Amino acid sequence: MTNPSAEHGRRPDRLGPLAFGRVDYGFDRFLRYDEMVEWLRAAESRSNGLLSLEVYGQSHLGRDLLLATVSDPATGAPADKPAHWVDANIHAVEVTGGVAALALIDRLISGFGEDATVTEALRTRTFYIAPRVNPDGVEDALADHPRFHRSSVRPWPWTDGHRWPGLAPEDIDGDGVIRTMRIADPDGAWVEHPDDPRVMAPVPADGVVDGRQRYRLLCEGTIENYDGFTIDTPRDPAGLDLNRNFPAGWSTSVLGSGDHPLSEPEIDSLVRAIRARPNICGYNAFHTSGGVLLRPSSTRPDGDLPAGDLWTWRRLAERGTELTGYRCHSVFEDFTWDRRHLMSGAADDWAYDHLGVFSWTTEFWDVIHHATGERASTHIWFEGPTVEQELAVARWSDQHAPGGYAPWRPFDHPQLGRVEIGGADDFHLWTNTPSAMLAAEVHPHADFAIHQALASPRLEIALLEAIGLGDDLWRVRLGVSNTGWLPTEISAHARRERLVLPIRAALRNADGGAAGTIGGQATVQLGQLSGRAAMNLGGRPMSDGTPDRLIHEWTVRGSIGAELAVEVSHQRAGRVTARIELG
Repeated sequence: MTNPSAEHGRRPDRLGPLAFGRVDYGFDRFLRYDEMVEWLRAAESRSNGLLSLEVYGQSHLGRDLLLATVSDPATGAPADKPAHWVDANIHAVEVTGGVAALALIDRLISGFGEDATVTEALRTRTFYIAPRVNPDGVEDALADHPRFHRSSVRPWPWTDGHRWPGLAPEDIDGDGVIRTMRIADPDGAWVEHPDDPRVMAPVPADGVVDGRQRYRLLCEGTIENYDGFTIDTPRDPAGLDLNRNFPAGWSTSVLGSGDHPLSEPEIDSLVRAIRARPNICGYNAFHTSGGVLLRPSSTRPDGDLPAGDLWTWRRLAERGTELTGYRCHSVFEDFTWDRRHLMSGAADDWAYDHLGVFSWTTEFWDVIHHATGERASTHIWFEGPTVEQELAVARWSDQHAPGGYAPWRPFDHPQLGRVEIGGADDFHLWTNTPSAMLAAEVHPHADFAIHQALASPRLEIALLEAIGLGDDLWRVRLGVSNTGWLPTEISAHARRERLVLPIRAALRNADGGAAGTIGGQATVQLGQLSGRAAMNLGGRPMSDGTPDRLIHEWTVRGSIGAELAVEVSHQRAGRVTARIELG
């Protein structure tokens, strides 16, 4: 766990420390589960009703899964407004995303009434934020003596918890950090870099190293049932990857996908919570690392996606890059290492494929960019950094993240005997943002979430009038507008797959009963409405027309002075009401 007493540098004023209980938090370290819960409860108390917390499920080990709903209750119930969803920490070691989720909550409740954009967002929209999807795995990663999992701590595919032969990453020297072990080996694949012995360089293909000592590298950890010669290195001793357990594209061929879609309680609860909130218009999952905004699809080329949806993603990405500096990439087009083996079953694919909303995976933090000015390769997850990049990062860390690289020191390993432990602190340097830079790294992403929320569709009643026809007959005319940027169904994919129900309007008497309409129903379906985005397409000269408006008429019988109520609702674009007096 990051040392909270370390020098954290200057914090942005708008993300100043928030005192809660016994903890003073400036978004400059990673909170353990109990600290996070305490912070959320304190934030709820100070929010003047803007924030409400609820438990949407339990983790494998029984920890509550918390959801923060943030909206202005004075302008309507959260469920009656278009909403944006954010979740974080589905992967155990990717804890920067959790800081970003908490910073978003703070930005919203602190900015309300002070910042015009935040105030408008909470008056007209709702935010759903799940700051820690996988509390069990994160708690192991942040423990005093950490253990790393890909995601869940549930044993899988072997469910009895037996430790099979091989390497299990964990902190074995008790310094609170998991680094690298190196073993002198004449057949090893690595040698010390001549400019910095903390950095290991690969032995060239011809094997010539000019007499330098060669080493074999292992993640710090214990070796179960070591036979004295071989060491199995499973990619993930815990097995499961919760971000491969979503229904879209789920496959047994995908590493860590689980027993079946939604087999894991964390993902089953998450999907049910999202499906129970049909007003969600956008989705963002916070991960690390890479310093990029990733979008679907993970399984299909861009040519298979609707061109209009790609255009919308590009427009949103332009603003995201402007705010955060992060570039946007398609997972399939740019991040897929081998297109014969796809990364399916992920949250962002599910949100787009099954819900039809524009979804993102934010991969926080690119240490290579900070150290060199160049962006990490989109295949860095598979190829790793170049030696030159790692050398630059080691030098950069000495100034900006002391302790990021440590010299090699001898250690008597319980199975391997004499080894050396040192090199990079991957967790605090490569995977996550160093403490001194956390607040500055995550803060702009709150503004991107707010931008996406305000792009959602929003229904408004723009016209309501009653025209007398004689003999107590009246024509009631209703004009409805979508004042948002996106269409009411959100995406072309949602429209094509009929994923979203149409706008619905109901005319009622003052007592709530159906109005006495003549020649038609009091409750009607009114289809879908375009948003302003549609007016940005088509080239010049432009002729917008009114694809964002509709009109409906009822004929009713009623006496002068009678009051009627109109309710217009849509799953995603909200619910609005108005009253009119005949005559």
